[in-house]
Amino acid sequence: MTITSTHMEAELRSQPQTWTQAAEIARETTALPPVGARVAVVGCGTSWFIAQAYATLRERSGAGVTDAFAASEMPDRDYDAVVALTRSGTTTEVLQLARRLRGRTPLIGVVGDPTSPLMDLMDSVVTLPFADEKSVVQTRFATTALALFRASLGEDLSGAIADAERAIDEDLDPELVDAEQYTFIGSGWSIGLTHEAALKMREASQSWTESYPAMDYRHGPIAIAAPGRVTWAFGDMPDGLADDVRRTGARFEDAGLDPMAELVRAQRVALARAVARGLNPDEPRNLTRSVILDA
Repeated sequence: MTITSTHMEAELRSQPQTWTQAAEIARETTALPPVGARVAVVGCGTSWFIAQAYATLRERSGAGVTDAFAASEMPDRDYDAVVALTRSGTTTEVLQLARRLRGRTPLIGVVGDPTSPLMDLMDSVVTLPFADEKSVVQTRFATTALALFRASLGEDLSGAIADAERAIDEDLDPELVDAEQYTFIGSGWSIGLTHEAALKMREASQSWTESYPAMDYRHGPIAIAAPGRVTWAFGDMPDGLADDVRRTGARFEDAGLDPMAELVRAQRVALARAVARGLNPDEPRNLTRSVILDA
């Protein structure tokens, strides 16, 4: 199979523009949780990892206690609001949780498809249809939702947007694209993004990837570091870690970009690997756009 163009490529390249739109929405919307509210953020797969990043950012900003859960695993616990993040608005576990909580806990949806069944279950909704995607593999919806969340917390995204433009325009190092294995490491809010980067590589290119908190990496995972493999940093790293990785012969990858822009770089590598292997990232093996389970 020869693949020359994909929805994934067009969608990942559009991210600086969709992040700018999300920041504008954040300045105007009143739908997201107010400061001081005790909040849970839920999602599945990619959305769960973005929920983790948002939860850490919100709590560390002083906006209030914030937890993140896979929608299927949220405990029976009281919150002032639950934020449901979903691209399609059709994911079974998210809809089941929304029905369970409806009328008991205020529900806030952040969704890509404004015609989805989730809309009728939410008390308030932020729609991001301009970030919705045709590719099964998510890129821009996830990061655009996080851009919305970051801007809602008062962050200036101009630096992140500039970094994303750089990540999109740079030439990819063939050594980085052709590596045998990738381990993504981060700290704080970027840990969720490392999980997402690893997932993108697995989904699009069927690659061997792992992800860990940077401080935990030396507690075992560094054992797989070796020549031809990559340890990829998202954000600030502990002192001495880069040298420890290099001593193994592995490549320590750290472009120094905003972690969301670093995720864009990982998306590009995943796409390049998929194309090189004759894979179609728009229709990855065993996956569909939304997981809809039998009742």
